[in-house]
Amino acid sequence: MSGPVEVVAKGSAGVAVDRVVPTLVEERFASRLFAQDASLWGPEAESEAAIRLSWVQLHHGSRPLVEEVAVLRRELVDEGLDHVVLCGMGGSSLAPEVICATSGVELTVLDSSDPDQVRTALGDRIERTVVVVSSKSGSTVETDAQRRAYVAAFEAAGIDPARRLVVVTDPGSPLDKESRDAGYRVVNADPHVGGRYSALTAFGLVPSGLAGADIGTLLDDAASLAGDLSTDSEQNPGLRLGAAVAGTEPLRDKLVIADEGSGLPGFPDWAEQLIAESTGKSGTGLLPVVVADSTAPEATLPPHDVTNVHLVAGTAEPAGALLADGSYVLVAGPLGAQLLLWEVATATAGRILGINPFDQPDVESAKVAAREMLEGPPDSTEPDFVDGPVEVRGLGGDWLHGVDTVGAAVEALLRQIDPERGYVAVMAYVNRLEHPELADVRSRLAVRTMRPVTFGWGPRFLHSTGQFHKGGPADGVYVQVSADPEQDLPVPGKDYSFGRLIAAQAAGDAQVLADHARPVLRLHLTDPEAAIPLVIGALG
Repeated sequence: MSGPVEVVAKGSAGVAVDRVVPTLVEERFASRLFAQDASLWGPEAESEAAIRLSWVQLHHGSRPLVEEVAVLRRELVDEGLDHVVLCGMGGSSLAPEVICATSGVELTVLDSSDPDQVRTALGDRIERTVVVVSSKSGSTVETDAQRRAYVAAFEAAGIDPARRLVVVTDPGSPLDKESRDAGYRVVNADPHVGGRYSALTAFGLVPSGLAGADIGTLLDDAASLAGDLSTDSEQNPGLRLGAAVAGTEPLRDKLVIADEGSGLPGFPDWAEQLIAESTGKSGTGLLPVVVADSTAPEATLPPHDVTNVHLVAGTAEPAGALLADGSYVLVAGPLGAQLLLWEVATATAGRILGINPFDQPDVESAKVAAREMLEGPPDSTEPDFVDGPVEVRGLGGDWLHGVDTVGAAVEALLRQIDPERGYVAVMAYVNRLEHPELADVRSRLAVRTMRPVTFGWGPRFLHSTGQFHKGGPADGVYVQVSADPEQDLPVPGKDYSFGRLIAAQAAGDAQVLADHARPVLRLHLTDPEAAIPLVIGALG
């Protein structure tokens, strides 16, 4: 879509704007942000912020990539390579996903370690495929495994991997050196931008441009808004949006994000990882709850701790049902501008909440736990009980007693919900291409509990809401669904398989949650085809 960016806040969100924005203006937050003042979030955040603020100038700094990517795309198309696959996690995958969906061009995103899902990707048009491998650190375990699998698949097909891999990474990373030594095409990203703020860096632009998206217009739209976002004015849309979502008193820490015909498919998923990973720490934060539209239970009957955020094509007020709680935010504008808008709003929210919006300590803790389980013996924890094709385990407290069915276990977990502040998170470590119906439990659980419910595909969500789950308020209860694969797949050059990797990630995530005293119900499906209807019935 095109047109100006607009932010409208009503009810308690509007009160927050009126109360907080004048202080931000007086502090010159916007101009200092765009001057890359690392002191804005306090002394504890300063060292991290000092190396994470280059995103404010990417609408200019990334301009050379437009021609560079166009030249590379022409070369690849001339070689008959018209199927672009992206191997990446978190911001490295979600930004290109929304950019390409909005542009109406095809991009295959592989952000899973499920062996069946990886195998499906490897078998899709390999003779016409170019693979973009995106990893800021160069050590992201999922991306490394996916890269190894594609190299092996190309070699098995008699194809030189050096002609098919494009690597996007920070300069000097382990992946940078290894890729150059192997003769791969390498594009270095700005090392002073964190992953979730990287939409307008090479991480967002290279795969999107190679797939055929108009990345020049994307930067133009961001540049058109940058002046307003850097101005110390009460009309600054970034300050207004940040205050609307983070400045309510008491804090409404659940953001129900609904797409109401914005023309930006997938944008709520990108905003989810930006907001949750940036703010969910130190016992506070904002939990994005991505819903299909304004008919979702949380939107039509929002609890007192929810702010409804509607992504729209214009800023006409929504239907009366959406105003039941008197608090909502409308946001409209083209994609490039909104990417920068939400980054500014999230940085603003960090200032308001008093946290560092650029680190992710609990994402790292889950990675460490998964690595320990991957390097040690496989998880052999006995289930509390087995119900047909489902192994059931309860972690994070002494709450699973006297039950012997999946349905009764779900009931026991839901009794742990705080009726005033609680939420439910469903985390599905299964092949989402084969079992997309599992995502339907989100809205069913919301109706059942009358509380906000999130749904995430693992391990993708670990780079998103995973930070909030452990670092945010201790208000959640968690349902983890994992499954035996149809057929495992070895990771070339490693002594583990994709099946072992995703099992370690699931077990590590659950253990870190339990260590934080979060109640976790683990449902492992030994026969997914038979078990998923049972699980859906128990949850819904």
